[in-house]
Parts: sequence; C-alpha cells; structure tokens
Amino acid sequence: MTTVIGVDLGGTNVRAGRVVHEVAAHAAMSLRDTGDSQGVIDDICATIDRVLTPEVTAIGIGVPSLVDPVQGIVYNVTNIPAWKEVHLKKILEAKFHLPVHINNDANCFALGEFHFGQGQGSQCMVGLIIGTGLGSGVIVKGHLFTGAHHGAGEVGMLPFRGNTLEHCISGPRFLRLNGLDGQTLLGRAESGDVQALKAFEEFGTDLGTAVKTLLYVYDPDTIILGGSVSKAFPFFEAALRQALSDFLFPHVLPLVRILPTRDAHMPILGAAALCLDADN
Repeated sequence: MTTVIGVDLGGTNVRAGRVVHEVAAHAAMSLRDTGDSQGVIDDICATIDRVLTPEVTAIGIGVPSLVDPVQGIVYNVTNIPAWKEVHLKKILEAKFHLPVHINNDANCFALGEFHFGQGQGSQCMVGLIIGTGLGSGVIVKGHLFTGAHHGAGEVGMLPFRGNTLEHCISGPRFLRLNGLDGQTLLGRAESGDVQALKAFEEFGTDLGTAVKTLLYVYDPDTIILGGSVSKAFPFFEAALRQALSDFLFPHVLPLVRILPTRDAHMPILGAAALCLDADN
C-alpha cells in the first residue's frame, strides 16, 4: 500500500494522519477562528505539514458538509460559518503538489470501514454515522456509491413521524425527549438506570426503521454503526433487532452483519481511503 494522508475536518478541530495500512503518525489542531475562511485553510495546511513526509502520494479529506467530490468543492461546513463555498481541492493541490480527494464524513466512514475496519471482505455495505445528525455512506461491489448527483445514501432525510429520520434517530433526540444528552444517558445505562435503559430501547426501535430502509434499498451484507451514539450499541442492539422482526425477507437477516465501529482513528482512515478508492 502506498503512503497517504487522511484529514478529518470537524467543526472545531482538524486531525490528520499518515496512513500505511494503519495510522503511522497523527496530529491535531483546534481551529483558531471558524469565521475566517483563510484561517481555517491555514490550520488544515499546518496540520497536514506535521505528518507530511516525502513518501506521501495523495491526501484525502473528510468534511461534515455537502461536497462536490469531482471538483473538490466544499459547501456550508457545519460549525464553520466562513465556509460557504470553498474550492478546497484546487487550493490544497496548489499548496502540496499532490492529488487531493474530498468527500463528506459519512462517505469517508463507509470507505474506511471497508478498507481498514469491520467492513473488510464485504461486497455491499453501509456505514451509518449516528451523532449530531444521521449520515450514511454506501459501498457497492467494493466502491463508494454516490449516485448520479453525489447524493446517494442520505437516508436521514427520509420522512418519518412528521419529520425526518435524522430528527428522530440522532444524538439530539435524547436531550429533546429525555432531558439528558446521550453521554450522560449512557453513563446511567451502564449503572443500570431503568429510565436510561428505556431511552436506548426506544432509540433502538426507531433505528430499526432506518435499518429496514437500508435493507430494502441497498440489500447490504454489512451495516457498520459509527458516531457518538454507536458507543451505546449494547443497550439498543436487542431493540434494533426486534424492530427488524417484520422485515419481509426474514431469511436475509441472519446473513446481515450489524456492528459498531471499533477504531477511534476511523475518521482519519476513512479520509485516507478516498485515495485508495480513487486508485481502483
């Protein structure tokens, strides 16, 4: 495998890693001023510089926003108000003289799991990020599937109970319905708190609706759950699987793996995997 750099751009920080089968070196930086477009670019470049070596052949970047992956244009990045339309690929290729590949964080997560994580060996898999929102990336026959207009996999936008799946199946639901954030509820669930356990059970039932949608639309052999809420998987797994009991093709269910992510570096690995997908 060639040496590449993966960059995970968040709303408040940027992380980069040099990847050769795994993260060989990594660096992180807090974004100094998210209202300054050039300042954010400078922070990204400084973080890349910390892990850049002569062997690096390409750079991949995952961002929490809409992306035109062909032109490498980033639109309306979450929590970075200055980034309305940034031609990031052009800017970084001029700076580092290396190919740069950019996509949204959910697509990167799916690619990372496929190449480096729980999705290895899969032919059709979905990576589902459950955090502040609900995002998904789809792998079909070993490659990222983005659709005709790069919008495939946006299951979170589907209508559900008068709103969207994302509204009902994401971290903010816990504060809205239970008055506590997901991390606090997880701690209470680990201590056996009945109300916290019930909150995750109800969440698992709703998540089952999203999973059924994925099964009907993509027929994956693997579904990997990421994002902050996936840490509570043991507390909602049973309810999720129970919610699948009315799936119309029950013989398929034992063949589908549904697993939480295991690697804390997956955002970096996923961004690096963009380079691998582009090479195949």
